Amino acid sequence: MAPPSMDRYEPLRHRTIALVGLMGVGKSSVGRRLASALSLPFRDADTEVEAAAGRSIPDIFAQLGEAAFRDGERRVISRLLDQPPHVLATGGGAFMNPETRALIKSKAVSVWLKTDLETLARRVGRKDTRPLLIGKDPLEVLKAQADARYPAYAEADLTVETGDVAHHVTVDQVIRALSDHFQEPAA
Repeated sequence: MAPPSMDRYEPLRHRTIALVGLMGVGKSSVGRRLASALSLPFRDADTEVEAAAGRSIPDIFAQLGEAAFRDGERRVISRLLDQPPHVLATGGGAFMNPETRALIKSKAVSVWLKTDLETLARRVGRKDTRPLLIGKDPLEVLKAQADARYPAYAEADLTVETGDVAHHVTVDQVIRALSDHFQEPAA
């Protein structure tokens, strides 16, 4: 009798998978699909921050400022990382906070989703719901963010260069990267 087939995704379900990267890279969209593919719960840090604050992110920025938003974001991510393994889409600036980055590194495997800035500018330019873009050129904002954030993002456990591809392609790329990561022998 043949042995039961092994679930090839089982090793990927033991730690939370935290997606990091610039706005528009697809952390939420890819995260939902990745969670579904791996049979894990999905959590969106921005949605959780809004629920905890009882107001939208644009309202938090307008009424309380970015510093208050980042503090709430750090607390929410800390709470989420204490939950059983799931896929976590973080906000674009979350990984910039050294405390948040350390929490993610200790309690999750971090994946930097990286896409060229022109593609991101085209994506984020379609909506006017991002507080950091109001009244600004999306490409200029993204260039400044890339300069500031890429050194922190480079500390992620994995980097997946996505390009302008369908979400399911990015999910496959992330799964391959995670599979390779978890199959590496311990140093």
